[in-house]
Amino acid sequence: MITEDARALLSTGAVCDSCLGRPFADRSFGLTNAERGRALRTTVALADDEDFETTAPADCWVCEGYCGTFDAVAETIVDALEGTEFATYQVGTRVPPLVEENERLLREDAGLEPDVGESMKREMNREVGRRVGATTETEVDFDRPDVLAVVDLAGFDPLEALEAETVTSHAVDVQINPAFVYGRYRKLERDIPQTEWPCRECGGSGVQLGDDGEEPCDYCGGSGYMYDTSVEQVVRPHVVDAMDGDEGTFHGAGREDVDARMLEEGRPFVLEVKRPAVRDPDPAELEAEINDAADGAVEVDGLRLATYEMVERVKEHDASKHYRADVAFAEPVDGDAFETALDELEGTTVEQYTPERVDHRRAGLTRERTVYAIDGDLRSPTEAEVRLHGEGGLYVKELISSDGGRTEPSLAGLLGTDAEVTALDVTGVEGENEPFEREAYFLDEPRDGSEPATGDA
Repeated sequence: MITEDARALLSTGAVCDSCLGRPFADRSFGLTNAERGRALRTTVALADDEDFETTAPADCWVCEGYCGTFDAVAETIVDALEGTEFATYQVGTRVPPLVEENERLLREDAGLEPDVGESMKREMNREVGRRVGATTETEVDFDRPDVLAVVDLAGFDPLEALEAETVTSHAVDVQINPAFVYGRYRKLERDIPQTEWPCRECGGSGVQLGDDGEEPCDYCGGSGYMYDTSVEQVVRPHVVDAMDGDEGTFHGAGREDVDARMLEEGRPFVLEVKRPAVRDPDPAELEAEINDAADGAVEVDGLRLATYEMVERVKEHDASKHYRADVAFAEPVDGDAFETALDELEGTTVEQYTPERVDHRRAGLTRERTVYAIDGDLRSPTEAEVRLHGEGGLYVKELISSDGGRTEPSLAGLLGTDAEVTALDVTGVEGENEPFEREAYFLDEPRDGSEPATGDA
């Protein structure tokens, strides 16, 4: 019977209410362990007609006082989070090995199963956590909280904490999880990479060793970068500053060539901000700030506050691409032959061996990619505009040029003359089966005048 188990636990020595109630944590939902323990202590005293005597946590041989520090630990966590915006939290606890051993001995000496009820770690997490939530008016999240507070019980003396009613901040480690902003970018000028491109000669330092010591790198002019700017360098500082974060990481849904523009609705991206103190900047104001600073070279659109799932969505979601290419032919091309070649490419699955221009950084493989649709206009016998919709990963320049036979079939191969893309624009990046913009992965509401995202199936 439960009364007999309670007697057995009390016979082990001085046990506080929380430690007495913890082995019965699966009984009577809605009670704290301290309430369970006090009720059991009262029941035993009545049944045995003995004087009621309680045990303070400071005198408990099991927790050694820690069960009396819930309020003080919670207050320390709240103080550590001051100045940090968050809507969700989680509390974790590291329990000293000797206290864990005491818990095991308590159950063993009372003849109970070693894992009956719940552990002190779980009780500490819950009791401290609910106090943090009540004080900060936030909600617990066991999957991906905005902040995680880890309490190291060995980091403070529980008896000193009970007397002082406070816990040293050294015993609490607050981890602030990243925040995420989703959007689409347009790259309106050529020769702008998506992400930072450190100089290959100086390794991004901007300096090289000369006869008289260090001097500016000749290759990058001392900037440390291969290009003056990038989409990442345009977007990241504004988002990080708006969220008062430490640093930011740019995640794009693939990338276009440096010399290609990204037009129309743009390419999806997520900017991940590390240790943000602010989690809810105004996306519309942030968008306007970025676009104003970019001065027409880059534009962002549709910025929204997102969850961490959007990073995987952007990086892994299957997507197809739309392109517009200016093409130059080495020899005059007949209009009918041009149309026939396009007809043959439409709907075709081409085989592409790793292009020569990227084989220094990608494995030598033959990839199959489908040309969903293709059309174009022959502007002159040696110039054309080609528009196409292709499977993600299709090398468009090589589809046109054949890349020395590495892509089959190709426009050049079908026409029997060399062909080269002289200018390339990406005009669309869209999910193969559903949109990138999955509403379940956003933290804010769609802006006025915008259509809600779909793809929640």
